[in-house]
Amino acid sequence: MDRMVSSARESSAGAQSLINWDLAAATAARLAPPGPELSAGEIGKAVENLRFNADISVPHVHDITGLDAARDLRDSHVLVVDRASWSKANTQSFSVMLQPALQKMLESRSGVAMTPAAAAASGAITGTQLGAVLAFLSSKVLGQYDPFAALAPDSTVPPGGRLLLVAPNIISVERELNVHPDDFRLWVCLHEQTHRVQFAAAPWLRHHMLDEIEKLSGNLLGNMDSLVERAGAVAKSLRDRTPTEKTPGRGAILDLLQNPEEKASLSHITAVMSLLEGHANVVMDAVDSSIVPSVKTIRQRFNDRGKDRGVVEKFIRNLLGLDAKMRQYTDGAKFVREVVAVAGMDGFNRVWESAEHLPTEEEIHNSRLWLERMGL
Repeated sequence: MDRMVSSARESSAGAQSLINWDLAAATAARLAPPGPELSAGEIGKAVENLRFNADISVPHVHDITGLDAARDLRDSHVLVVDRASWSKANTQSFSVMLQPALQKMLESRSGVAMTPAAAAASGAITGTQLGAVLAFLSSKVLGQYDPFAALAPDSTVPPGGRLLLVAPNIISVERELNVHPDDFRLWVCLHEQTHRVQFAAAPWLRHHMLDEIEKLSGNLLGNMDSLVERAGAVAKSLRDRTPTEKTPGRGAILDLLQNPEEKASLSHITAVMSLLEGHANVVMDAVDSSIVPSVKTIRQRFNDRGKDRGVVEKFIRNLLGLDAKMRQYTDGAKFVREVVAVAGMDGFNRVWESAEHLPTEEEIHNSRLWLERMGL
């Protein structure tokens, strides 16, 4: 038995070595742009205020969603972080999400000799590349609920996960939009706490998402020859594209998906993410001026800020599929509002009962199909 456990640990460690996670975090911290200039006192007040808004947002989420899970969120916690800490947290989360795919990739390489030095060099290259992506993203994300890091070996994260609020980004955007800090911070916390409540209301959702991510990443990483070949084709298409030209579909990286199984996995993940993001957006916009006095101004200015992005940023966002993520917010919110209008919030909340109740991508775009399937 001890030998089997030891073998499993060695196999897991071998898979994890394919990406140097520590180097990814260090690279992201080094490359991330500086945040707003704040004194130590201002930082302390901002952290305290964000924690306060995170706390007071939960009862509002409960009132709007009607989900009893919002009454008790003690199995997860809230962290106010900087950009480097956000990146490090995501390397921990990614290591959990990608473990099965990396294991599959390692098994596909069995019989292919690789010296320890070559393996270390490969992991360093991949880690550096991931770090560069995280550095870019670390200045864009306002908050994130992470349900996965708790599953990592020897993790100290509470069983329910953790909510990350990225203080420098929240402060930068509220200044950019020239909106009231308290209003904006509560508005952001409403969205992020809704994600925390979603996973608490549907405890099966975390493992369901991991299974779907495993299918998608396993398909991509499991066939390295095909992946390299398709990556070359994507790179050529990017060279032939002007920086202002919009990338079709979900982003150039996702142009790698070709076979039906890959596309089906992506379609399902897209539908689930649209649901989660859209539902959170509906909640954050459902509050009235008695809770967030400037909510209408915040939403209008927040939506308009994307028009001012530079050419390089637009190109990178297209490459990573981030604009497709923004469409998930819009498509998902439309689905939620349409379902609630017909079946009420109680009818919509059937979506959290089981994986079979999750909408398909087609149903996200045509809520009537989901309503009919649910008998509502």
